Amino acid sequence: MNKPAKRFPLTLSELDDKSARAVRGNAAASRTHTPQTASRNAADSAASRVAAGSASNSAASRPAGTLGGSKAANNAAAPAAINAARDAVTSASRRGADPAPRGGEGSQYGARPDERARGAKSGNTMQSSPVPPLPVERQSPLASEGVRRAMVERVARQGVRDAKVLAALQAVPRHLFVQPALASQAYIDASLPIGHHQTISQPYIVARMIEVMRANGRDGKLDRVLEIGTGCGYQAAVLSLVAAQVYSIERIKPLHELAKSNLRPLRIPNIRLQFGDGMLGLPQVAPFDGIILAAAGLEVPPALLEQLAIGGRLVAPVGGRNQVLQLIERRSKFEWSTATLEDCHFVPLRPGTA
Repeated sequence: MNKPAKRFPLTLSELDDKSARAVRGNAAASRTHTPQTASRNAADSAASRVAAGSASNSAASRPAGTLGGSKAANNAAAPAAINAARDAVTSASRRGADPAPRGGEGSQYGARPDERARGAKSGNTMQSSPVPPLPVERQSPLASEGVRRAMVERVARQGVRDAKVLAALQAVPRHLFVQPALASQAYIDASLPIGHHQTISQPYIVARMIEVMRANGRDGKLDRVLEIGTGCGYQAAVLSLVAAQVYSIERIKPLHELAKSNLRPLRIPNIRLQFGDGMLGLPQVAPFDGIILAAAGLEVPPALLEQLAIGGRLVAPVGGRNQVLQLIERRSKFEWSTATLEDCHFVPLRPGTA
C-alpha cells in the first residue's frame, strides 16, 4: 500500500534535502537491457510519440477540455502530483553534484527506482525520483512520466545543465497550461499560442533563462523572483520550484485570469500574480534576486534595473526583428554588467494594460 504524499508545500530546507538525494548517476542503468526494461523503454518511446502529436492518442481528438478523463479529474489529481514532484526537484548547490551532461547518448534523467538500484556509478549522469502519474483510469498519455522525461532529456541535450532546473521542468505538467486542441504538442520543444497574440515559451528557453538567472554566485539560491509576462502561468510554476517567492505580472487581463485558472488547481502557495504594467515592475516588493522577461523590448526598462538586488541577475530578450537573449547583472548600486547569450524570438514587450 502506497504511503500518502506529503502535504504540499514542502519547506525549502525539505525540498533541498530531498532533492539532493534525487540526482545521481545512472550510466550503468542506461546500458542495461532486460526484457522488463526493454518493455518499459518501448512504453516510454510510445509515450514520446504521443507528445509529438500521435493521432491515435492525441488529446485534440478528445472533446475540448478533456485529457484522458474529465479536466476536473485531472485538475483534482494535479496537486498530489505536484506535491510528490516537489520531492523530486534536485539541488546541485546542496551537495555540489554535477549538473546534467551536455547531451551524451548515455545520459538519463528521471530513472525508475529499480534502475537507481543498479546504476549509481557515474557522477556525470543524473536521475530524479519519478513523478507519480495520475490514476490509471483517469490518466492521459500526456501525463506520463516518460513523456515529460523525454522532453527534459531533449532540453539537456541542447545544453541546459542545471539539475534543479531540469527537475523542475519535469515536475510541472505542461499539458495543463496549453489549449486543449494543442495538448498533443505540449511536450515538443516549441512555443505554442495561448491566445491574445501571446505564446507559451518553448521548454528549452524556459529552462535556459532560469538556469542563467540561478547562476548568480549565491549557490543558485533565489529568495525573491520577478517574472514579467505571466502568460498562461507555466513558467511561474517552474520558477516556484527553484525560488522561495515568485511574483509575476501580466498586462493582458484575460491572460491574467487564465494563469490564475491554470495555477489554482495546483495550489502552489509561493506564487503571487499581479495584473498591471510589467515595465514598471513591483517597486513595493523589490529588490529581487532574479528578474525574467517573457517579452522583448528594444531595451530593458530602467525601472526593472533599479529593482534588481545587488548581485542579482536579470534575463531578457532584447531587440526588434532580430532578438538576442541578454543577461544583466547588478554589480553595485550604480553599476550593471551586460552579456549577450544567444539568438531568440519573443513577443514584443508593451507598456500599459489591455
